[in-house]
Amino acid sequence: MNAAWLAVATLGVFALAYRFYARFLSTRIFALADSDAVPARQFEDGVDFVPTRKSVLWGHHFTSIAGAAPIVGPAIAVIWGWLPALLWVTLGTVAMGAVHDFSALVISLRNRGRSIGDIAGAVVGPRARLLFLALILLLVWIVLAVFAYIIATLFVAYPGAIFPINVQIAVAMLLGWAVYRRRLPILVPSLLGYAALMLAVWFGDSFAAAFPVLSQIQVGQWVVILLIYCFVASVLPVWLLLQPRDYLNAHQLITGLSLLCLGLFVAGPLVVAPAINPNPAGAPPLIPFLFITIACGAISGFHGLVASGTTAKQVQRASDARAIGFGGMLGEGALGMMAVLASTAGFASFADWQTHYASWGAANGLSAKLEAFVNGGASFVSALGIPQTTAATFIAVMVIAFAATSLDTAARIQRLVIGELAGGALRGRAPGLRALLGNRYAAGVIAVGAAMLLALTQAGGQGGLILWPLFGTTNQLVAGVTLLVVSVWLRKQGRPVAFTLLPMWIVAGATLAAMISELAGYLAHWPEQWLLAVMGAIVLLCDLWVIFEGFRALRGARPRE
Repeated sequence: MNAAWLAVATLGVFALAYRFYARFLSTRIFALADSDAVPARQFEDGVDFVPTRKSVLWGHHFTSIAGAAPIVGPAIAVIWGWLPALLWVTLGTVAMGAVHDFSALVISLRNRGRSIGDIAGAVVGPRARLLFLALILLLVWIVLAVFAYIIATLFVAYPGAIFPINVQIAVAMLLGWAVYRRRLPILVPSLLGYAALMLAVWFGDSFAAAFPVLSQIQVGQWVVILLIYCFVASVLPVWLLLQPRDYLNAHQLITGLSLLCLGLFVAGPLVVAPAINPNPAGAPPLIPFLFITIACGAISGFHGLVASGTTAKQVQRASDARAIGFGGMLGEGALGMMAVLASTAGFASFADWQTHYASWGAANGLSAKLEAFVNGGASFVSALGIPQTTAATFIAVMVIAFAATSLDTAARIQRLVIGELAGGALRGRAPGLRALLGNRYAAGVIAVGAAMLLALTQAGGQGGLILWPLFGTTNQLVAGVTLLVVSVWLRKQGRPVAFTLLPMWIVAGATLAAMISELAGYLAHWPEQWLLAVMGAIVLLCDLWVIFEGFRALRGARPRE
């Protein structure tokens, strides 16, 4: 099977979905109109609530959701064959992921820019709010610790990426100052900044060779540096770093996907992996674990946190939500598709692929799968005449930039969630403590400090990997609860709920089955895996409780007069 034609088919489905399904949801289900009030204008504060152009905000939203997970998940899931992975990426993105992201963004726009966890209190009930925010707190805690480790391992594996990433940060801050303080149009300065970034990519390996001390920094040291940086980034105004850097990342996405697609057509690589590989050695069953392994490349609860946690506070017109929420997820689906193809057509032969995917133990690794995507993608790009090492550095910089944005956004979300939890739990009590936890600097220290403690519980900054097995299931459980909250809200508005409730049943059912199976495995290895067993049981209990509360609210919901 030629990988290029698979890419054409998938992108064609995405284009049709945006043209017809996204417009249907926007106009018929959610009835968005430019006359709708938006939180960015109602509560503009220059820090979190900042009205932002659609093109700039699309870049921020996309790069915040498109971290390493839509690469790692598909790169692991192809062990079951390329067909199940590609079908789930394509259909899951359209029917579930894009609906989830778009609806989470809209419901936050209609609720003062509050997070989906906080909204659950008003829509479902106070207990649901507390339990849902606890789930979110755990999920983001894992994301912060693990994404810092992922970026650190990529810095060690590809030291040529260190210089371009730092250049991008400096250029982004200069771009933010020029646009928001000097009122310059963003397009030309951003293109000049992107040209500087590409120049830095070209000289990245030379810079690393000239400063060998960079190659001597260990993974654990990078983790500490990255978490300190993400604290600083998370408390800065969004216009100074996050927005302009993510706008640059949008240029990088367009360039990267264009080069990868062109490389696919020029090289015409064949998919060497089998279409279906139902019983790989040591792997869990294809159903339901495919839906957990590929999370962010098809549907992800973390996306709803981004949509309602940061993006909704920056939307300047309600109608922009269609391009940002639905369109942003289609962009991530395209990245997930490329991860599938790079991990199945980026190998020279079936024997090479089989060696890499000999067993679940060999396939189920973060660093190895990221490197499989970087090297496989570089082989596509090198077909255009670009040197393999330069192509690999460019792909690595793209992955690191996306992961770094997810890291920054996760820290910002976590500090906002801490403030929301404090506001609810301490309502009417301990005003001093409530004010402290509502302060962005104090909440940011707690958010990043907890992640650093988790990351450093093992040598080399790998502590977050202790709880990483819970990420996929917790992430998808959060997605299911988000769709349930949206469904209850739609029912109260007197609008159809099938388009959100059906995806909720599918993702929640598959994830609960996977979670119960995983929990049984943890209990079978007690006491070695006691932490996973305890945390898994807490997550499962909270999720079942929230779902129970949600369905009770759904059954009793009556349309408002």
